[in-house]
Amino acid sequence: MKKLLLAVPKGRILDELRPLFTRINLIPEKDFFDESSRKLIFKTNRQNLEIVKVRSFDVATFVKFGAADLGICGSDVLEEFSSAEIFPILDLKIGKCRLSIATKKSPVESQTKSDLRLTPYDLRLFSHLRIATKYPAIASKYFSNLGIQAEAIKLNGAIEIAPKLNLCDFILDLVSSGKTLSENDMVEVQKVLDVSSHLIVNRASFKTANQEINQLIKIFDAA
Repeated sequence: MKKLLLAVPKGRILDELRPLFTRINLIPEKDFFDESSRKLIFKTNRQNLEIVKVRSFDVATFVKFGAADLGICGSDVLEEFSSAEIFPILDLKIGKCRLSIATKKSPVESQTKSDLRLTPYDLRLFSHLRIATKYPAIASKYFSNLGIQAEAIKLNGAIEIAPKLNLCDFILDLVSSGKTLSENDMVEVQKVLDVSSHLIVNRASFKTANQEINQLIKIFDAA
């Protein structure tokens, strides 16, 4: 029986994976959910399955190149790093949020604290803009479809500060509650993509370990 490697993202998604793993009776090593642990690869109670914890963007890379047979990955990452070597198999209905465009609140909005969802920004007024994001491919495609020339500036962190420093006009980033945007005096102006976590499979692994992988897929699907 081929030993399989499942890549999962570090961070907040682990909190949602815990009850999912419990439902499918998948038990990793004790320190898997310990954020302070520096260990990366963990054994499980399934003899043929181990888990590796990596950064969310790296899950797709590990699966694409066959370093991991399966992965749990957000649809935002799948959209940014589309590859024929990755099969998105199952929407796990966890890690739900949205990928949205945001910008600085106007002085009036900052004073009145108006409902951010009703702010009337119309992106079609722009013929050219700059946008800071971890998702340059998604940004370029989205604005191209609107007929807007967009200069996508790749940032991996501190994206909310970019408009304040006049680095860009807008940002494209994940939004959950909107609290981070509000704390940085920003307003969400357009949702681009609903996001949830998916079970993904490497194309070659799906052929060479089809029986073992299909067993796992059925277990996840039942949960």
